Amino acid sequence: MTRSHQPGELLLRLRGVTKQFGAVTALQDIELDIHAGEVVALVGDNGAGKSTLVKVLAGVHQPTTGTIEYLGQPATFDSPGKALEMGIATVFQDLALCENLDVVANLFLGHEVNPWALDEVQMEVRAWTLLRELAARIPSVREPIASLSGGQRQTVAIARSLLLDPKIIMLDEPTAALGVAQTAEVLNLIERVRDRGHGVILISHNMEDVRAVADRIVVLRLGRNNGTFNANISHQELVAAITGASENSVSRRAARKLETADQIGEALQ
Repeated sequence: MTRSHQPGELLLRLRGVTKQFGAVTALQDIELDIHAGEVVALVGDNGAGKSTLVKVLAGVHQPTTGTIEYLGQPATFDSPGKALEMGIATVFQDLALCENLDVVANLFLGHEVNPWALDEVQMEVRAWTLLRELAARIPSVREPIASLSGGQRQTVAIARSLLLDPKIIMLDEPTAALGVAQTAEVLNLIERVRDRGHGVILISHNMEDVRAVADRIVVLRLGRNNGTFNANISHQELVAAITGASENSVSRRAARKLETADQIGEALQ
């Protein structure tokens, strides 16, 4: 795979993106820019709208209003397949791996080489090439997924998303439930993906992980933008942006409504 965009080149631009589920507004006037060769962390409390925004970019939901530009042109992601075809890949938290199949089968699942007479040799060579480029610590591409560690499984899921050479990769909580060593392995992998020229959107609740790899941190609060920061922001400042400088009963009710909107969006997936 070759890098087709220069680092810093604008890949994706959202302006005024709003998403409503009936009377509930899950996102309002969202602005977001993603450039090649950078990691943008998307953070926020429960009900902030992160899941809804990810699903808008993944083609699961359509924005109610607002504009999306992709590679400099107006774009509509009207289905997950369309988003993937256009170059936006998503690795969800559940990874969607088949534990009874080996690494090669999982990497090429749904995109097999010559599916009517599988070219196992070519798929294995491509699998090894990709994993070596990523410096992945996978003992064998014929190892069943069930025998891999959590970090290795995350590596396989990320590598699978790279097979179609996407421009942007969205990672949903990639270090959740991982140990210290496995988390470090995944964070190193994210940096290598960025160095290959991909734009990376990282959704995480772990502020230390975010500050370790993110070039920019975008905070959502109650469905709106609440600041964009660089990785030098202090932990206290970041938490303040996520939680709000002041809290009252009105904002708590709004947060509950937005959490309900995220749950509605999940049910509609």
